[in-house]
Amino acid sequence: MSSGEFRYIVRVAGVDLPGDKAIVYALADIKGIGVNTAYAVLRKLGIDPHRLLGTLSDEEVDKLSEALKSIEKLGLPEWMLNRRRDPVTGESRHLITSDLLVTVRNDIELMKKIKSYKGIRHMLGLKVRGQRTRTTGRTGVTVGVKKGKGKAGGGK
Repeated sequence: MSSGEFRYIVRVAGVDLPGDKAIVYALADIKGIGVNTAYAVLRKLGIDPHRLLGTLSDEEVDKLSEALKSIEKLGLPEWMLNRRRDPVTGESRHLITSDLLVTVRNDIELMKKIKSYKGIRHMLGLKVRGQRTRTTGRTGVTVGVKKGKGKAGGGK
């Protein structure tokens, strides 16, 4: 791509992103990348976060894709990663796109299999994180007060 060419669709880390958005907000469209993570990654790479994504050169797009696939190697603090101290491997990682979805699904299936409290709540379709269930989160038929026929007046 020449330096003056603009692309309306840019493929970054296996996801098609709109080229007419600022880089930081376009990256936030990737599952597992938020605005703050995008700012941190772009700062580490030395790319202006407010440039339009479509103005990036092929080299910059490749550099950005590689950085997003291995965010833990950029030297960001551990608390910014979304998979700290993985129960299987014990290391901290940052997952994006389908890797994140598959890992979360496997975690939920493991909780169901070992019948932990959270697993049972997932199985029953109830709230998992301690929210109130007396009035919210109801499903099924609505229960309410039925108005009787002809009881509008003050009769006996």
